[in-house]
Amino acid sequence: QVQLVESGGRMVQAGDSLRLSCVVSGRTSFSRFTMGWFRQAPGSEREFVVGVTWQNDVTYEVDSVEDRFTISRDGAKTAVYLQINNLTPTDTGIYYCAASAYIMAAPSREAHEYHYWGQGTQVTVSS
Repeated sequence: QVQLVESGGRMVQAGDSLRLSCVVSGRTSFSRFTMGWFRQAPGSEREFVVGVTWQNDVTYEVDSVEDRFTISRDGAKTAVYLQINNLTPTDTGIYYCAASAYIMAAPSREAHEYHYWGQGTQVTVSS
């Protein structure tokens, strides 16, 4: 069993920055997992934001957030981070960390391809 625990979400003002963290535990083979960050705004579907493959460090971002969102992971591959700069109210939502056991050439945008999920961390951006 793989466990993901997110943290770092809070209420901020527009223009601020945040760093979300996701700690992975439970198995020793998750070093090959593809990791993704998804977000769900109020009243909206969960959407892919950014992902990274653990095997070759490929990062895949949705165009709308490419300049402000950065994903990274620690060298031990037990944590993944999401740096968000210049936050806007439209970034408000619950941010979920997800892990896929599939070995991907590029992170998938499809939620159903991720096998493990964290509980989410709330980000609220006021104008």
